[in-house]
Amino acid sequence: MHRPAQRKRQLRSRLLVCAAAVPVILVAGCSSDSGSDSGSDGAKKDSGAKASASAKSGDKAASVEKAAYAKLPEPCDVLSKKTLDELVPKAKDKSGKAGTSSDTTLRGSCSWDSLDNNGVDGSQFRWLRVSLMRFESDASLGSGAKRAQDSFAKQVADAQATKDAKSVKVEPVQGVGQQATLVRYDLKKDKDTFKQQTFVTRVENAVITVDLNGAGLAGDKAPDAGKLGKDAQKAAKEAADAVVAANKGGGKAPSDASDKPKPDEKADDKKSDGAKSEDKKAADTKSDDAKSDDKKKSDSSKS
Repeated sequence: MHRPAQRKRQLRSRLLVCAAAVPVILVAGCSSDSGSDSGSDGAKKDSGAKASASAKSGDKAASVEKAAYAKLPEPCDVLSKKTLDELVPKAKDKSGKAGTSSDTTLRGSCSWDSLDNNGVDGSQFRWLRVSLMRFESDASLGSGAKRAQDSFAKQVADAQATKDAKSVKVEPVQGVGQQATLVRYDLKKDKDTFKQQTFVTRVENAVITVDLNGAGLAGDKAPDAGKLGKDAQKAAKEAADAVVAANKGGGKAPSDASDKPKPDEKADDKKSDGAKSEDKKAADTKSDDAKSDDKKKSDSSKS
């Protein structure tokens, strides 16, 4: 008789246990869903942050410093007649021989040679070349100045690595452009020794390379390497100054263009004058009104 009641109690206990277990499952399920949404939001935030960083990176790449110099002078005109007379005194053509270039706005060169022939008493040979290179700013390649720095380093390295060069010396030089280096070495051809001087300098986004070599032929005495180095430096400084002069101090707008007011500026000035006139009229009106009020008060007090 007691068994049915006992079975009912056992069944009721099982139902209560299951009922108590349901909220746990639901909570667990909600926690799982909540985690999923949080992960999705986090992914969206990460994606947005990456897109923002990418956009900033793109803006940075697109903005590159403008090149200081926009053109080069004629290479054969960068040295004065006096300097040419000193460096290549017996040159047949002081106007020089221009090198070939596919784009003269970016590169050019000019060379001169001189032979002081004294027959059996020997001869003095000189060869001079001035090379000019200019670099534009490019978003993918860098600023013109940075590209010129790389070219400067390459020119110096190439001079040092000249085949069969002997007694190579590298001397950094101050006072010529932003960077300057003299590379000197001896180079033997047949029975004659040539004293080579390569002077490389950089001014902003332009690189100037001066090659000067000399030799004493037919038994004549070799030229002094120190003097040749100074001559090469003098030529490089003149060429650098010519680059600056060709760009009028960096390619800036002429002073007369910047001094003249633009049409919009004139209109703004007229508007400003009109505003001042209106303000003055308003001030005068206020002053008259104030005087009238004072007069009325005075008359009232007297009465």
